Amino acid sequence: MTDLITVRVTAREEQGDGVVLLTLASMTGVELPSFSAGAHLDLHLTDGLVRQYSLCGDPQDRQYYRLGILHSPVSRGGSTAACALKPGDKVQVSAPRNLFPLVEEGENALLVGGGIGITPLLAMAHALHLADRPFALHYCGRSRQSMAFLAELAAVPWAGRVVLHISDEGSRLDPKALFDGAPDDRHLYACGPEGLMQALTDAAERAGLAADCLHQESFTPAAPCGGEAFEVSIPALDVTVQVGESQSIVQALAQAGVRVKVSCEQGICGTCLANVLEGTPDHRDQYLTEEEKADNDQVILCCSRARSARLVIEVFEVE
Repeated sequence: MTDLITVRVTAREEQGDGVVLLTLASMTGVELPSFSAGAHLDLHLTDGLVRQYSLCGDPQDRQYYRLGILHSPVSRGGSTAACALKPGDKVQVSAPRNLFPLVEEGENALLVGGGIGITPLLAMAHALHLADRPFALHYCGRSRQSMAFLAELAAVPWAGRVVLHISDEGSRLDPKALFDGAPDDRHLYACGPEGLMQALTDAAERAGLAADCLHQESFTPAAPCGGEAFEVSIPALDVTVQVGESQSIVQALAQAGVRVKVSCEQGICGTCLANVLEGTPDHRDQYLTEEEKADNDQVILCCSRARSARLVIEVFEVE
């Protein structure tokens, strides 16, 4: 697993409806590990909770990490613990990991964020401005009161590239209009609720946007475990279990007395990553890259299943 870094909370600010902005700095004042626009890190909280949050600061500033965290009303403990952090608190984080990078050769970038989905796009906008690459940032929200970062967006050097879409002010985003007259080489980067993401995907497809020009990051949890039953074997533990149609591999192993260490249980953090020795996984996670999924030699146990009748695996951490 990734080595952890201990950082200190240096600032905490509440903005919008339930959004907390945290600024994190090194304990010793040295520069933090670099990150590229679109990256996230794992925040290790109390009681073994691990949650993933996008870095929303300028990638050129290595003195601080900035996170924008929405305190979810249906929190399973993660956002509640994260939003309770205050200046002076120490917390461990992973090194940044990027599953939502900017495409280097893309010359025309269209950034669309809905709600807290704006966070990775802020870092992208900073990077694109520094590289003098053309872009527009569209930020969607229910109301001005619900939206974070508004004062910051009005003050950045690229404020003229920001377009706000505020529902209760009658300026809802029209996905189709985004692509009217758009150049053929435009790349769309989108992050937000499932409804917005689907509307953007549909509009992009109708406009003829090439599949490799559409980049999305969703904060929707992995699809529920479901499908045909299959067998999982762990030779090192001399354990073989049947994973039922509505079970996760983690649940099936737990019934056999094997408690795999888990954290997010949404296919995002990678805590329950296992090696695949035989068989073909049915990947349903958001942790592995597309290249890693194609290799079929690793599987995330909390949400993924099997395309083959049997998986033989090697687990790393068992409680």
